[in-house]
Amino acid sequence: MKNNFKKNFKKLLKLPNVKQTPIQKMVGNGNVECGVCERRCVIPLNKRGVCNTKININSKLYSLVYGDISSLQSRPIEIKPFFHFYPGSRALTFSTWSCNFKCPWCQNYTLSKKKPNPLKANYISPEDIVSLAINERDNGICVSFNEPTMLFEYSLDVFKLAKEKGLYNCYVSNGYMTEKAIEMLAESGIDAIKIDVKGDREAYIKYPKDINNEVVWRNAKYAKELGLHVEMVFLIIPGVNNSPNVIEEIINKHLKTLGSQVPLHFTRYFPAYKFINSSTSIRTLEWAYNKAKEKGILFPYIGNVIGHDYENTYCPNCGEVLIKRFGFQIISYGITKDKKCPSCGEKIPIIGSPPKKLTQLIWKQT
Repeated sequence: MKNNFKKNFKKLLKLPNVKQTPIQKMVGNGNVECGVCERRCVIPLNKRGVCNTKININSKLYSLVYGDISSLQSRPIEIKPFFHFYPGSRALTFSTWSCNFKCPWCQNYTLSKKKPNPLKANYISPEDIVSLAINERDNGICVSFNEPTMLFEYSLDVFKLAKEKGLYNCYVSNGYMTEKAIEMLAESGIDAIKIDVKGDREAYIKYPKDINNEVVWRNAKYAKELGLHVEMVFLIIPGVNNSPNVIEEIINKHLKTLGSQVPLHFTRYFPAYKFINSSTSIRTLEWAYNKAKEKGILFPYIGNVIGHDYENTYCPNCGEVLIKRFGFQIISYGITKDKKCPSCGEKIPIIGSPPKKLTQLIWKQT
C-alpha cells in the first residue's frame, strides 16, 4: 500500500484498527511528534513514522495497527524468556506488524519487516483477545514476536481488561519506548517486561540504526522502579557483540543499573534474516555466565542451549538446584511456598507460583 493515504483517510478513520495515539505533540506546520517510542519521530501530514505504524492525518497521530494481529499463540512463559515470573504458566502471545528497530538478524523478520496495511487488517477486539486467553486456560497476556510498542494503544485497553479477569500482562521488548509510555503501561496493568540488549553503544548505532543504548538501560531501571518485574536478555552474536570486553561491559552495566537480583540471560544466536554470521559458541556463553557470577549477578542464565545446566535456577547462597529446566519445560520446582530455598532458607526473588496442576506434579515441598 502506498504511503499516501489521502484518498482513503475517511475510510481509515472509520476502521476499528485505526486509533488516535494518546502521546503526541504538535510541532508546527501540521507536523506531529510521536511520544510512544524514544525515536520521537516528527511526522509530516499524510506520512508515517519510522516504524510505519503511526500516521499523521489532519495533524493528529493515529495508530494503523490497533488490534491488527499478525500472530497469535498460547506459549510457555519460559520461552520469552521469563524465568522468575509465574514459572510454568502459559501466556496468550500475540503481535502485529513492523518495528522501530532495523536489526538485520531479526528472528521474526516476516512480521517485523512487513509494512502494515490497515485496509486488510486481521482485527481482534480487546474483549475478544482476553476472552480467548481465558478460554484457552492461559494465565496471562504477552505482547511479543515483533516489538510490542507497535501495539501500545491496544495494550493499554487489553491490559486493563485482562487485569479485571485475573490475568497477568507482560511485554517482550527492545526497551525503546518513552518514559511516559512506560508509565501508561504501568497504569494499565502491565506486570513484567523482558528487554533485549543488542550490545554496546557502537552496536546500537550500527545495527538498529542510530539508537541510544542508554535509553534501554534507563527504561529497564524505570520499569523496575515502577514495580514491574524485569528480566534482561543479551543475544550474543559473533562479530557484533561477542568480545570479552563487550560482554563484561554489559554485565557491569546490568549490575550498576539493575542490581544483582535481576536475571540476565545470555542467549545463543542462530543465523537469521540478512545476517549469516555463525552461531554463538557454547564456550562463549559459558564464559559470559561464569563472568556474570564472578562479578556478582545472582541469577545468570544461558538460553537456546536445551539441556544445559546453566538454564537451571540455583540458590545463590548454597547452590541447591531450585528449578530444573529442559528448554521451556520445568522438570522440578523446589522453591518453598514462601519463596525460599528449602535447604538454607535464602529468599528467592520469584513473582507468582507455578500453576496448581504443575505444582502437584513437581513441588518438592519440605
